[in-house]
Amino acid sequence: MRFLLIAFCIFTLTSCDYFTVKEKETTSSEIVAIVNTDKLFREDLKNVLPNNISKEDSIVLVKSYIQDWAIKKLFLKKAENNSSLESLQEIDLLVNDYRESLLINKYKTEIINQKLDTIISEEEIETYYNLNKDNFKLNEELVKAKYISFDKDLKNEKEIIKLFQSDKIEDQEELERKQLSFKIYDLNDSVWTELDKILLKVPFSKENLLKKTKFIQKQDSLSLYLVAIKDILPRNEIAPLSYIESKIKQMILHKRKIELIRDIEKIIVKDATKNNNFKIY
Repeated sequence: MRFLLIAFCIFTLTSCDYFTVKEKETTSSEIVAIVNTDKLFREDLKNVLPNNISKEDSIVLVKSYIQDWAIKKLFLKKAENNSSLESLQEIDLLVNDYRESLLINKYKTEIINQKLDTIISEEEIETYYNLNKDNFKLNEELVKAKYISFDKDLKNEKEIIKLFQSDKIEDQEELERKQLSFKIYDLNDSVWTELDKILLKVPFSKENLLKKTKFIQKQDSLSLYLVAIKDILPRNEIAPLSYIESKIKQMILHKRKIELIRDIEKIIVKDATKNNNFKIY
């Protein structure tokens, strides 16, 4: 530790240009600190200091960096000295395996990015869905519903309720124009939605919302809630295609990725065998 402080003082007195990380006629052979046989060079610290930093802050930051570097090296040496040869060999194997996995996965990712066909037709999605319907059973209830919530003292409450109950397109459009008056709302009852998500927003029981109804309302101390349930799908029913279309796309892409990598593996083995780079004895 005493050596580190001496090294640091020598370093801080050499030049103010260092602390602003300005280019200067110097070489990377200038040593800042030494721990056993490991050396920290001035060049190694070039990216430590941010721009426009004061000299005082530079000193603190560099001192902290040198200290951390030294502690890491000292710990590493202690760990090496106190580990058996078997342990060190095991670590080396793990490091090598990890390096190989990183390289291989990076190469596979590059191949996938370059060669994978990501265009999926509606016909392919529908075919996949029809062939695997039994795998798409629902784990939750789905509903097609619309709901709104607004202040219970809203002056045009009756008008909003009338518009909400109406099936006329012009009334629905008028209701949408009033959405700034609503605390929460979803007026799109043409898509399937998880019932549990709706229950988080409106204070109805699940039993209330598992019935087709054009209109139910509820009031608490602050708000009035309106809900209409257009359609229901209970648990264990086959999920509708529209609800799981994005999931099917992901599954098709995943299948294509696996097939692409397998094809590449076959080509690599074939080429290696042809060129006598791969032999089995």
